[in-house]
Amino acid sequence: MNKLRFHFVIIILCFFSFLLMAGKLTFSTLAFKRAKVDFDAYEKLISEVKEHRKDRLVNVDEFKRMSSRDNVVILDTRSDNMFKSKHIKGAIHLNFSDFTQANLARIIPDKETKILIYCNNNFEGDEVNFASKVMKPKPAEKTKQEITLALNIPTYINLYGYGYKNVYELSELVHVFDGRLEYEGVSIRK
Repeated sequence: MNKLRFHFVIIILCFFSFLLMAGKLTFSTLAFKRAKVDFDAYEKLISEVKEHRKDRLVNVDEFKRMSSRDNVVILDTRSDNMFKSKHIKGAIHLNFSDFTQANLARIIPDKETKILIYCNNNFEGDEVNFASKVMKPKPAEKTKQEITLALNIPTYINLYGYGYKNVYELSELVHVFDGRLEYEGVSIRK
């Protein structure tokens, strides 16, 4: 058994030696590397986006008008399950957690495309399909304020960061029975 263990260790050492000699492995790759996370750069991006976003918040009537034009997409970034269940009619889907440069380019190849976004916090009257994203403090936490954690904001920031600057966001709270928007999905009764 010891002989077998010894041979296994020799094989592993030879393998790593080969990788080192072939340049496929360096001592720096074995050392600690920082994650690809840069909060300072993200914070700078947020400041830029905050200014950009000010004039790009649209009410439901403008949202609907814009959606009927050419070179416009409605983008839903909620989970795949929620999108399939119910979404604004004609919306395309890319789960926010799947945002990459390649995935965005695949579904929106032209960065000049006008992108209309919305999230759960734009709707009321259907907590199953559009559950509100709000942190409500516990009664004992009297000093804390309620915080809305809408997906619109990170979606907007990330689209902008990936170079999509023609983004408009639904700013209105719309009741699902309002009638100005149409919905589709497996939960819609026909």
